[in-house]
Amino acid sequence: MATVTTPADDLALLSGAPVQALLNDLRDSVRVVDGAFELVSADALRERGIDRLVHAAVFDTDADVRDTARWVIGEAGRAVGVAPASIHDLYLARGRGEVHGFTVPAMNVRAAAYDTARALFSAARELKVGAMILEIARSEIGYTDQRPGEYVAAMTAAAIREGWSGPLFIQGDHFQVNAKKFKADPQAEVRAVKDLIKEALHAGFYNIDVDTSTLVDLSREGLDAQQATNYHLSAELTAYVRHYQPEGVTVSIGGEIGEVGTENSTPEELRAYMDGFNRELARLSEKAGERFEGLSKISVQSGTTHGGVVLADGSIQEVAIDFETLRTLSKIARDEYGMSGAVQHGASTLPQSAFGRFPDVETAEIHLATNFQNLLYDNIPAGLRERMYEHTRQSFPEERKPGDTEEQFIYKARKKAIGAFKRDLWELPEADRETLRGVLKETFAFLFRQLRVTDTEEMVKRIVKVPDVRRAGPTALRMKAAADDWDLSD
Repeated sequence: MATVTTPADDLALLSGAPVQALLNDLRDSVRVVDGAFELVSADALRERGIDRLVHAAVFDTDADVRDTARWVIGEAGRAVGVAPASIHDLYLARGRGEVHGFTVPAMNVRAAAYDTARALFSAARELKVGAMILEIARSEIGYTDQRPGEYVAAMTAAAIREGWSGPLFIQGDHFQVNAKKFKADPQAEVRAVKDLIKEALHAGFYNIDVDTSTLVDLSREGLDAQQATNYHLSAELTAYVRHYQPEGVTVSIGGEIGEVGTENSTPEELRAYMDGFNRELARLSEKAGERFEGLSKISVQSGTTHGGVVLADGSIQEVAIDFETLRTLSKIARDEYGMSGAVQHGASTLPQSAFGRFPDVETAEIHLATNFQNLLYDNIPAGLRERMYEHTRQSFPEERKPGDTEEQFIYKARKKAIGAFKRDLWELPEADRETLRGVLKETFAFLFRQLRVTDTEEMVKRIVKVPDVRRAGPTALRMKAAADDWDLSD
């Protein structure tokens, strides 16, 4: 493979012994010479170097080593054809009717991130999948202990390790305004979401779901009034994303009209939200003197809940999902607003027979999370699982609702143990990791086939342009917290 170089002017600032030791370990796969990155051997990188790099990128306590590893992973990814991108253009092409017949899986990688993503990319490479999203929600960033910069590095490294290449769609899922915190201090809660947006954009999240559906007020008279706070704040956050998105990137932004687990969405609600959103975004565009591009998709409620409804024995209640609602709302989203269609949340615990229905009704995207977590808990050593359960009992007793059985409590609360045991999950014996990857790979392959995203690799590469967003070197990865006075709120 031809040598690839890129400027890294500030690498000279990171010339300490720990950084040099990392680079020495990698000299048969990559080099950094005179402040420039050089790919020596893609094969050696996949076989040896990338494992060393990603572990340092996640766990090294030396910030210089950690950020050097993340920067090298990013540059190596570009050299082998893996780089963050926005799915916006593919979704607008779908809105115009140029592509159809598939549903994009958006997969939340919560635990054992590297091995989970390796399983995902292994299946994707074999099935030639390009239309897929890897995501993490605002809440998950907290309880899984994965900040955006780390997440992008882990996903990129997994793609490199498995030999997958293409535009890498990494998404901020449910960048959500918490209703209780908003009621107590609206400015502080919106500021927290904006700070996360800025951090995520800097890391390479070029797909963001803005979720202010928690603020829909059904006690108000009329649909416009009920959706008003939702669409006003959604437009404000959209303008913020547009103002800070890197040059050459149009971030794919999704809105949401109904919080998952509530009543099913209606065409009237969709129109009330979208008409209000478009009015408000046009007003903000005029106010700022910038043209702010709108949404590429809309999340709706059609009968699911996040994680499913847990029965007393810990099993999941079967869901009667309303596919006609998805069909109708997707058609309105495309025909009337030029978006890709509707998005279904909380889908991973549905019966296997349900997944093939989503492409039938032209659902644009579905979000999948909990079942991957379930498979992980089912396939890790029993001793580690029990330690995680005991941690859940001791650390999160408030999650136990009156009347909950032990099985219900553990099922709902065990996700919060992931961050505390992150290193344990990453450093399982290789035999256990291989077993876990095998189980997950089968699941990902099943979903890719059912959602009909196999053989979408070339279509995605044809429609989506990978932006040339480069950083000068490792220190440029660091986001410094600073007051931000760019504010269009009234």
